[in-house]
Amino acid sequence: MAPCTQTGSGHLCRGLLLLWALLGRGLCHAGAKAEGFIQDARTSPPVTMYQLVGDAFPRAEETYTNMTQRCWEVFVDLMRNVTASQLCEWKVISRPYSFLQACLEDWADQLHYGYPNALAEQYIFQSHYRYFQNCSVGNQVYFDPPEDVLLAMIIAPICLIPFLVTLVIWRSKDGKAQP
Repeated sequence: MAPCTQTGSGHLCRGLLLLWALLGRGLCHAGAKAEGFIQDARTSPPVTMYQLVGDAFPRAEETYTNMTQRCWEVFVDLMRNVTASQLCEWKVISRPYSFLQACLEDWADQLHYGYPNALAEQYIFQSHYRYFQNCSVGNQVYFDPPEDVLLAMIIAPICLIPFLVTLVIWRSKDGKAQP
Protein backbone atom coordinates (compact mmCIF):
# COMPACT_ATOMS: atom_id res chain seq x y z
CA MET A 1 0.00 0.00 0.00
CA ALA A 2 1.21 3.49 -0.77
CA PRO A 3 2.43 5.59 2.14
CA CYS A 4 0.09 8.27 3.37
CA THR A 5 1.13 11.82 2.80
CA GLN A 6 0.52 14.22 5.59
CA THR A 7 -2.32 16.59 4.86
CA GLY A 8 -4.03 18.99 7.15
CA SER A 9 -7.03 16.77 7.80
CA GLY A 10 -5.69 13.32 6.86
CA HIS A 11 -8.31 12.79 4.09
CA LEU A 12 -5.78 11.29 1.67
CA CYS A 13 -4.71 8.58 4.12
CA ARG A 14 -8.33 7.66 4.93
CA GLY A 15 -9.18 7.60 1.23
CA LEU A 16 -6.34 5.21 0.47
CA LEU A 17 -7.36 3.04 3.42
CA LEU A 18 -10.95 2.95 2.15
CA LEU A 19 -9.76 2.06 -1.36
CA TRP A 20 -7.58 -0.73 0.03
CA ALA A 21 -10.54 -2.08 2.07
CA LEU A 22 -12.79 -2.10 -0.98
CA LEU A 23 -10.21 -3.86 -3.13
CA GLY A 24 -9.39 -6.37 -0.40
CA ARG A 25 -13.04 -7.32 0.21
CA GLY A 26 -13.80 -7.90 -3.46
CA LEU A 27 -16.25 -5.04 -3.89
CA CYS A 28 -14.10 -3.55 -6.62
CA HIS A 29 -13.07 -6.21 -9.12
CA ALA A 30 -10.01 -4.39 -10.42
CA GLY A 31 -7.78 -7.37 -9.62
CA ALA A 32 -9.55 -9.85 -11.89
CA LYS A 33 -10.41 -9.31 -15.50
CA ALA A 34 -12.85 -11.72 -17.10
CA GLU A 35 -11.19 -13.26 -20.10
CA GLY A 36 -13.96 -15.47 -21.36
CA PHE A 37 -16.48 -18.14 -20.68
CA ILE A 38 -15.58 -21.75 -21.37
CA GLN A 39 -18.24 -24.44 -21.52
CA ASP A 40 -19.00 -27.82 -22.97
CA ALA A 41 -22.78 -27.91 -23.32
CA ARG A 42 -22.99 -31.67 -22.75
CA THR A 43 -20.75 -32.35 -19.79
CA SER A 44 -19.42 -29.37 -17.94
CA PRO A 45 -20.84 -26.31 -16.23
CA PRO A 46 -19.91 -22.76 -17.15
CA VAL A 47 -16.46 -21.77 -15.93
CA THR A 48 -15.15 -18.22 -15.80
CA MET A 49 -11.46 -17.77 -16.61
CA TYR A 50 -9.66 -14.89 -14.91
CA GLN A 51 -6.44 -13.12 -15.67
CA LEU A 52 -4.88 -12.60 -12.27
CA VAL A 53 -2.97 -9.49 -11.36
CA GLY A 54 -0.65 -10.44 -8.51
CA ASP A 55 -2.51 -12.11 -5.65
CA ALA A 56 -5.61 -9.93 -5.96
CA PHE A 57 -8.13 -12.77 -6.54
CA PRO A 58 -10.61 -12.25 -3.70
CA ARG A 59 -11.23 -15.27 -1.48
CA ALA A 60 -15.03 -14.80 -1.53
CA GLU A 61 -15.04 -14.94 -5.31
CA GLU A 62 -12.94 -18.09 -5.35
CA THR A 63 -15.14 -19.77 -2.73
CA TYR A 64 -18.30 -18.69 -4.56
CA THR A 65 -16.93 -20.11 -7.82
CA ASN A 66 -16.26 -23.46 -6.11
CA MET A 67 -19.67 -23.57 -4.44
CA THR A 68 -21.54 -22.68 -7.62
CA GLN A 69 -19.72 -25.55 -9.30
CA ARG A 70 -21.18 -27.87 -6.64
CA CYS A 71 -24.65 -26.34 -7.09
CA TRP A 72 -24.37 -27.06 -10.82
CA GLU A 73 -23.29 -30.67 -10.22
CA VAL A 74 -26.27 -31.33 -7.94
CA PHE A 75 -28.59 -29.69 -10.50
CA VAL A 76 -27.22 -31.90 -13.30
CA ASP A 77 -27.65 -34.95 -11.07
CA LEU A 78 -31.28 -34.01 -10.34
CA MET A 79 -31.94 -33.42 -14.04
CA ARG A 80 -30.77 -36.97 -14.86
CA ASN A 81 -34.07 -38.19 -13.40
CA VAL A 82 -36.08 -36.10 -15.88
CA THR A 83 -36.95 -37.69 -19.21
CA ALA A 84 -36.80 -35.74 -22.47
CA SER A 85 -40.59 -35.64 -22.73
CA GLN A 86 -40.83 -34.07 -19.24
CA LEU A 87 -38.30 -31.28 -19.78
CA CYS A 88 -40.99 -28.69 -20.52
CA GLU A 89 -43.33 -29.63 -17.66
CA TRP A 90 -42.95 -27.13 -14.84
CA LYS A 91 -44.28 -29.56 -12.22
CA VAL A 92 -41.36 -31.88 -12.99
CA ILE A 93 -38.51 -29.40 -13.42
CA SER A 94 -39.46 -26.82 -10.79
CA ARG A 95 -37.68 -28.66 -7.97
CA PRO A 96 -34.24 -28.94 -9.66
CA TYR A 97 -34.49 -25.48 -11.22
CA SER A 98 -35.55 -23.85 -7.95
CA PHE A 99 -32.74 -25.70 -6.17
CA LEU A 100 -30.15 -24.28 -8.59
CA GLN A 101 -31.47 -20.75 -8.20
CA ALA A 102 -31.69 -21.00 -4.40
CA CYS A 103 -28.24 -22.57 -4.11
CA LEU A 104 -26.62 -19.83 -6.19
CA GLU A 105 -28.42 -17.12 -4.23
CA ASP A 106 -27.81 -18.64 -0.78
CA TRP A 107 -24.08 -19.01 -1.34
CA ALA A 108 -23.87 -15.45 -2.61
CA ASP A 109 -25.67 -14.26 0.54
CA GLN A 110 -23.47 -16.32 2.86
CA LEU A 111 -20.29 -14.99 1.27
CA HIS A 112 -21.63 -11.41 1.04
CA TYR A 113 -21.17 -11.62 -2.71
CA GLY A 114 -23.71 -9.70 -4.78
CA TYR A 115 -26.65 -11.53 -6.33
CA PRO A 116 -27.55 -11.64 -9.16
CA ASN A 117 -24.02 -11.78 -10.48
CA ALA A 118 -22.35 -12.72 -13.76
CA LEU A 119 -21.40 -16.24 -12.71
CA ALA A 120 -24.90 -17.07 -11.43
CA GLU A 121 -26.39 -15.73 -14.66
CA GLN A 122 -24.05 -17.94 -16.67
CA TYR A 123 -25.24 -21.03 -14.78
CA ILE A 124 -28.89 -20.08 -15.33
CA PHE A 125 -28.26 -19.42 -19.03
CA GLN A 126 -26.38 -22.70 -19.33
CA SER A 127 -29.32 -24.58 -17.76
CA HIS A 128 -31.71 -23.01 -20.26
CA TYR A 129 -29.40 -23.72 -23.16
CA ARG A 130 -28.78 -27.31 -22.13
CA TYR A 131 -32.24 -28.40 -20.96
CA PHE A 132 -34.99 -25.92 -21.81
CA GLN A 133 -34.21 -24.35 -25.18
CA ASN A 134 -37.11 -26.17 -26.89
CA CYS A 135 -39.70 -25.14 -24.30
CA SER A 136 -40.72 -21.73 -25.58
CA VAL A 137 -44.34 -20.65 -25.28
CA GLY A 138 -44.28 -19.49 -28.92
CA ASN A 139 -44.41 -23.10 -30.13
CA GLN A 140 -47.97 -23.61 -28.89
CA VAL A 141 -50.49 -24.20 -31.64
CA TYR A 142 -53.91 -22.62 -31.18
CA PHE A 143 -57.00 -24.24 -32.67
CA ASP A 144 -60.39 -22.73 -33.44
CA PRO A 145 -63.16 -23.87 -31.12
CA PRO A 146 -65.77 -26.28 -32.49
CA GLU A 147 -68.44 -24.66 -34.66
CA ASP A 148 -71.25 -25.01 -32.11
CA VAL A 149 -69.17 -23.25 -29.43
CA LEU A 150 -68.11 -20.56 -31.89
CA LEU A 151 -71.74 -19.98 -32.95
CA ALA A 152 -72.84 -19.63 -29.31
CA MET A 153 -70.04 -17.15 -28.62
CA ILE A 154 -71.16 -15.01 -31.57
CA ILE A 155 -74.94 -15.17 -31.04
CA ALA A 156 -75.03 -14.66 -27.24
CA PRO A 157 -73.86 -11.00 -27.27
CA ILE A 158 -76.03 -10.21 -30.30
CA CYS A 159 -79.15 -11.47 -28.50
CA LEU A 160 -78.18 -9.89 -25.19
CA ILE A 161 -77.92 -6.33 -26.55
CA PRO A 162 -81.62 -5.95 -27.64
CA PHE A 163 -82.73 -7.51 -24.32
CA LEU A 164 -80.70 -4.97 -22.32
CA VAL A 165 -81.94 -2.04 -24.44
CA THR A 166 -85.56 -3.18 -23.89
CA LEU A 167 -84.98 -3.49 -20.15
CA VAL A 168 -83.51 0.05 -19.91
CA ILE A 169 -86.39 1.56 -21.89
CA TRP A 170 -89.02 -0.30 -19.84
CA ARG A 171 -87.45 0.82 -16.54
CA SER A 172 -87.14 4.46 -17.69
CA LYS A 173 -90.82 4.75 -18.80
CA ASP A 174 -91.80 5.23 -15.19
CA GLY A 175 -91.55 8.99 -14.57
CA LYS A 176 -90.60 8.56 -10.93
CA ALA A 177 -87.03 8.77 -9.79
CA GLN A 178 -85.72 5.46 -8.59
CA PRO A 179 -84.04 5.36 -5.13
